Amino acid sequence: MVDTVSGIQEFASATRRHIDLSVRVMGGSPPRVQVRNRFSETLSETVTCSADGAFVTSWGYRLGTVESVQDAADRLAYLMAALPA
Repeated sequence: MVDTVSGIQEFASATRRHIDLSVRVMGGSPPRVQVRNRFSETLSETVTCSADGAFVTSWGYRLGTVESVQDAADRLAYLMAALPA
């Protein structure tokens, strides 16, 4: 079982490396990250971390796992048309 809160915190930190994205960690159950493209009114996404360590979008797309957090964050940034810092 994975510590989903730590997973979300790591994911948020990795996602913040993309300058076009605004990242907000939300508490609650499950913990989640709300991400939006700063230059778009429509490009936004909510990501959770499952008990098995997978980062999953609100529409069910699996971005990656806690073993490769940066890769998962990069995948989300690509989907949201964001540039790396």
